[in-house]
Amino acid sequence: MEKETLLQLHNVSVHYGGVKALDGVDVSIDEGEIVALVGPNGAGKSTILKTIFGLAPIHFGKVLWHGKEIKPVSHEVVQRGISFVPQGRRVFSHLTIEENLEIGGFIVSDKKELKRRITEAMETFPVLKQRRKTKAGTLSGGQQQMLALARGLMTEPKVLLLDEPSLGLAPKIVKEVFAKIKEINEKHKTAILVVEHNIKSLLDIASRGYVLDKGKVVAKDASQKLFESRILEKVFVGKSV
Repeated sequence: MEKETLLQLHNVSVHYGGVKALDGVDVSIDEGEIVALVGPNGAGKSTILKTIFGLAPIHFGKVLWHGKEIKPVSHEVVQRGISFVPQGRRVFSHLTIEENLEIGGFIVSDKKELKRRITEAMETFPVLKQRRKTKAGTLSGGQQQMLALARGLMTEPKVLLLDEPSLGLAPKIVKEVFAKIKEINEKHKTAILVVEHNIKSLLDIASRGYVLDKGKVVAKDASQKLFESRILEKVFVGKSV
């Protein structure tokens, strides 16, 4: 059975002042797949996520949700079924793990349903369950990233946008974070669009990917083919990938 395309950027350009952050970009994500966005710093990867979530001004082009054009506004995007976990974790450090998850489920008005979702999130992330009453600011970087992921799942999104989920984490924790991303995808059938500098780890779990450079998509293919091609080397100009 053919998978439905959930989300598309069609010929999207985004300008910040005189700078073209995105220049005629086409990106799509189908239900249940993990899609990688890779490229050097300043290539426009994070801008794609911000554009989808209504945090970057679209100069030209369209965002389509289930094939229909939408004007992205953050709270409306959440209601539609899109969740965004920005880089830097950004947990509410003075609140407990449980309270952070409650905030993540702000669109859920039924208290019973909210409780069920918190329980489910903690089953996915047992490390959070053990410390549910702990203030988020006392958690390690890896635990805070797990909390940010769990909070992003509280709206039960169809599409999860992740911006640099492994940033600043030790290699062992990076491995755990990517294993969790894969688990979320398989368990909840969540489609996930990931921006990540840790290219090998990401392409190992993604089904396909886009390579960006200077605001343009310069390549798109199955993950393994991208990793085996010379395009990454070319784009990163000999930098280690």
